[in-house]
Amino acid sequence: MELQQIRYVIAVAETGNFTRAAERCYVVQSALSHQIAALERELGTKLFARTSRRVELTAAGQAFLPAARACLEAADRSVTEAAAAAGHVRGHLRVGMIPTVTALDVPALLREFHQQYPQVRIALRVGRSDEMVAAIRSGEIDLAVLGLPESDPPRAVRCRELRRDRHAAIVDADHRLAGSEAVTLQDLAHETFADFPAGTPGRAQSDLAFTRSGLSREVTFEVMDADLLLDLVRNRLAITLLPSAMAIEDPELVTIPLAEGPTRIEYLAWSDFNPTPATTAFLDLLDIDQNGKQLTRGDGSAHPAM
Repeated sequence: MELQQIRYVIAVAETGNFTRAAERCYVVQSALSHQIAALERELGTKLFARTSRRVELTAAGQAFLPAARACLEAADRSVTEAAAAAGHVRGHLRVGMIPTVTALDVPALLREFHQQYPQVRIALRVGRSDEMVAAIRSGEIDLAVLGLPESDPPRAVRCRELRRDRHAAIVDADHRLAGSEAVTLQDLAHETFADFPAGTPGRAQSDLAFTRSGLSREVTFEVMDADLLLDLVRNRLAITLLPSAMAIEDPELVTIPLAEGPTRIEYLAWSDFNPTPATTAFLDLLDIDQNGKQLTRGDGSAHPAM
């Protein structure tokens, strides 16, 4: 059994088509088909049921696939580890982030990382904090920037706290509270809100703050995009609560400090089990060791992106 044969099987399984699999693997279809047939003969069983129009994994193929993926990942990891031992960081860096990151300039950091380690393939995905934590645990991503309530730190992953920030109220410029120096949750309880969807970490800290104060509120607009939240406020449809660090200079919006408002903590999180060399290199870029402790730089300064 050869690694290339395993790659071909995975490509056919993921594309559901021998032609597309061959294109993905940069090989002619006849060569790919020949190698898969040779592997099936070696295994003594068919991995694919196929006709001229349809390709599906057999039961044996479905059983073969998870271990085949693990085998390829182990092979790729061995190459990466050997290169790292020789001082060359290779492989991939898969980064996750929430859409409301304020503690780090993620694109600038990725640019700096790419300049230092051009042989590392970088991927980025945006989503909810709970989705990012689950993806780290499952090995789908290497690290992520999260935003969580003060009472709900990341679990089963390594992490480093980046920033604590209290939420502020954001209203349109003509709102009745626009001239206030500060507001309370009681002042806002009867307003119409735009917020992240119920049950998401981005919404949790605001819901928790109102619940602890014995107050209820009406969230009419639920969206995952912070820019859309602000557009709803601009159009006088609702108010919203967002971390004060997200305040922007906009004549149509007013950001008001919120007394006893919810606190959000941003974390950088990564796997607590055997991080990849690329992950370690990214942490080093931020002067963080694998255990989450701050490294000491020669000039005693912090990384400019933090």
